[in-house]
Formats: sequence, structure tokens, C-alpha cells
Amino acid sequence: MWRLKVTRTLIIAASLVVFVTAGHFAATAVIEAQQSKQLRELTDVALRRSEVAIDYGAVTLDDIIKRGPVNCEPGVLQAMRFQVYQRSAIKDIRLVERDGSVICSAYSETLEFDSDWAGRPAMLPSRDGRLLLFQVNQFEGVALGVLRDIDERNSLVAIVATNSGIFDIMPAELRDHSEVLLRLSSGLNAGGFSPAREGKISDSLDSTKISARYPIRATIRVETGALRKWHREGYGPAMLLALALGLAFGFILAKALGNASPLGDLDRALALNQFKPYFQPIFDLRSGAITGCEVLARWVRSDGTIVPPMSFIPLAESSGKIEQITWMLLKTALGEMYPRLRQDKHFKLSINIVPRHLLKAGFVEDLRHIVVEARVSPRQIVLEVTERDELPDLQKAAAVVKDLRELGFRVAMDDVGVGHSGLSQMKGLGANTIKIDKFFVDTITKESSAVTIVEMLARLARELKMTVVAEGIETPEQIASLLACGIHEGQGYIVSPPLPFAKFDELLVKRQSGAVAGKPTLENALVA
Repeated sequence: MWRLKVTRTLIIAASLVVFVTAGHFAATAVIEAQQSKQLRELTDVALRRSEVAIDYGAVTLDDIIKRGPVNCEPGVLQAMRFQVYQRSAIKDIRLVERDGSVICSAYSETLEFDSDWAGRPAMLPSRDGRLLLFQVNQFEGVALGVLRDIDERNSLVAIVATNSGIFDIMPAELRDHSEVLLRLSSGLNAGGFSPAREGKISDSLDSTKISARYPIRATIRVETGALRKWHREGYGPAMLLALALGLAFGFILAKALGNASPLGDLDRALALNQFKPYFQPIFDLRSGAITGCEVLARWVRSDGTIVPPMSFIPLAESSGKIEQITWMLLKTALGEMYPRLRQDKHFKLSINIVPRHLLKAGFVEDLRHIVVEARVSPRQIVLEVTERDELPDLQKAAAVVKDLRELGFRVAMDDVGVGHSGLSQMKGLGANTIKIDKFFVDTITKESSAVTIVEMLARLARELKMTVVAEGIETPEQIASLLACGIHEGQGYIVSPPLPFAKFDELLVKRQSGAVAGKPTLENALVA
């Protein structure tokens, strides 16, 4: 008996040594991979913000040119100044000759800050050729010039601010040891944010993203020493996570040896109807009234365990199974929500659609058939086009969206601000709604740059006659900031996490009862 106990003790000790050793290497690798991923994501955000700022400059120029004529008359210059006043991202508007020479400026005193002015040969074209971008060299730094031709003689230029208001995105721990740079494809500096050391960073880890629409690229540089310190702070939790993952992988591997592949698991789950819709409320930020819901996928196994979305959604998308899962979720959600949708004609049900599914032949007819069969009005269905993948054919997608809108369906663009959407896609797709990503909501009460971006998106949406929904709201302070930016709808854990239908229906009944009892609906939202 004692020998058996000793053997078991030695096995446990050996297992601990193996896992602790493996955990050390795994934790280091996981942390470094995660930090690299976060830097890439931050770089992508910097590039998208730059593209939005350029888009905004282009919209400003279009507005002025449409009003025409464009000259140096006092009334025209006053209209230009009004545009600059309205749009914080624009520093100045200038009328220039074809070769780039300045004729006049909305704020002539800003010309004194220019240390150099680019000629037309130094200007770089955008992908569609309608805009030219160039460096504006000023004594206090650089800005970005966005030029659009008016006619064969004259052009109009917007001076776009590319400073900390756009690029202040780094975490506090890395802020003093990093810089965010925007450069033209020619290599010239076009802006950025370097809070310390005046950009003199050596021995750094760099991450660069190149724009597909404009001749610009965004780069984030971080001192490796600062990254190492950041790594050590998370070493303990990361090693515990690596140990848990190792144990989980062992169990999964053991199970996988006697079972089919993960793709086979998806097929069996589809056959057993194990993909269930969970509902997260969309609510009015002013009153707290629930005006709709977003349908989110959950895999509920036969034993009641729930598989999180990130464990199966990527495989479902890459394998094409996501289309079957989407139809399954929609049919189930329409069946469960039918009484609510029939009772309240203004209640909206949203569901995510990947770009490949949207562009698939027969998509519109299949969707129409499902909704007609459910006896629900298409006007109550919102299709959220997800942006994990870029739309491969914007023109075809716009045609599909047009067909959907003619049938009464509504279309929303998801992850706006951090996904693949730019102004051209916002204008070209023809959607009804944009959904502002949680990234901006998380920081809207902490960073003025987030407020600037959200205000810009809200203003763009109004100009394009689109509604706006903010995602990931968690605090009353975020609601107040969003309302100040002109956002009136949102969703997030402040009201409720995604719920199965029974609990979601209980929430709706509770909210209705509170409203009938005379309680303020917004107060109910904050305590629900």
C-alpha cells in the first residue's frame, strides 16, 4: 500500500514539474504573441482613424465645391471658415492653383505657420485618383494636405490635423515608451503622436499597416524594454492560463483521439439543432426603452454546457458552415420572438451576416422565404454586415443591399471605426445604420480622441441619413458621453448580457411592468 502511495506521489510531482516547465515557456510565448496581436490591432485602429480623417476632409471639400463657385470672395471664405469651425479634424481650407501654389486661405494667418508647401509633383494620388495627399510642413509640426481638383486651373485643399487627437491610443503602461507615426507612401512624415523623448526610440518592436485606399501607412514603435516589463507583470496569470490550456488541450486531445474532427462536431451540432439564439437588448439611451435586440450564436451541447462563440465561429466561417448556422439561428429566433414582433411593430430583430453569405447567389430570396414563412414583417429585421472580412465586391454588395431595402429589410454596418469600413464603403453600401465598436465606447469617458472619433462618426451618419447604435455600453457615464456626441441607441451589459429567450422575455415583461407602474424606464435599465 505504501509503495502505491509513493508511486502516486511521484507521478503527481512529475506532472507538476512537467506542467510548470511547460507553463513557463507557454506563458512567455502566449504573452509575446498577445502583445504582438494587440500592437497590430492598435496599428489597424491608427490607420482606420487616419482614413476616417481623410474621408472627412474629402466630404468637407465636396460640400464646398457643390455649393460653388469657389473663389477668394469674402462670402466664400466665410463659408470655408464655417466648415472649419464645424469640423474639428480640419485645420484650414485653401484654394490653390493647379501646380499647388496657394491663392487664398480660409484662415490666412495659418499660412505663416507653413515652413514649406508641396508642389503638385510631390503629391500622391489615392487609389481612385480623385484625391491627392501631401505633407504640409509647419513650424510646430506636420499636417496632411488633402487636395481635390475643381477644374483645369484650380484645386481645393483641406489641411487635416494628424496629431494626438487621432493617435493617442497607446495603453498607459507603454505611453511614455512608444510613438504612433503616420507616413505617406513616399516616406514623408504626415503626423503622429510621441508623448515623450521626441520620437527618439531605439531598440523597438515595430508594427506597420498600409492603407488599401490612400498612399499612407501607420506605424507603432514600442521600446522592447518596456514590453519586457509589461510581460513580466502578466507572467503569473499568463502561466496559470498556459497551465489551464495545457490541461484542457490534454483532455481535448484524448477525446479527439476517439471522436471525429472539430468540423464533424459542427456537423453533428447542426444535425442536433444545438446552435441557439441568445438575445441582447438594443435600447434608447434617453428613455432606456428596449427597442430591439441582436441575435447572438451560442452552442449548447446536449449536457447543457455552452461552447463560447470564439471556439467555433472562426471554424464555422472558414468552413462555410456559418451560413447554415445563421439560417438556423434566424428561424429559431423568429419563432421564439414571433409574439413580441407581432405585438410591437416597431421592435427590431438584428442578426449578423458575414460578407461571403451576403454575396452568395440566392441569399435575398432565401431570406425573404424564411421571413415570409415566419409571418414577420421584413421591416422588423436588421441584417448586420460583419467586418471580420472585407467586402470583396462593394458594387455587388450595394446591389444586394438595394434589393433588401426595397423588400423592407434594414441593413447595418458592424464594427465601424475599427473594421474594414471607410467612408467610401459607408456611402457605397447603402446601409441604414452604423454600429460603433466597443473599442470607442470603452474609452469615450477617458480619452478626448475617442469623443472626437464618435462625434465625427455621428455627424457622418447624419449627413448620410443613417442611424447609429453604440455597442458594449457598461456605465451610466458612457451613456451620458454618447448622448453628448449625438448617439441615441445602444446595447451592452448595462442593461443585460446576451440571454436565452426565456430570460430575455422575462426581462421584457419586467421592463413593461415597471413602465406601467410609472417607474422611469432608464432607471429600470440601469438596475436590470
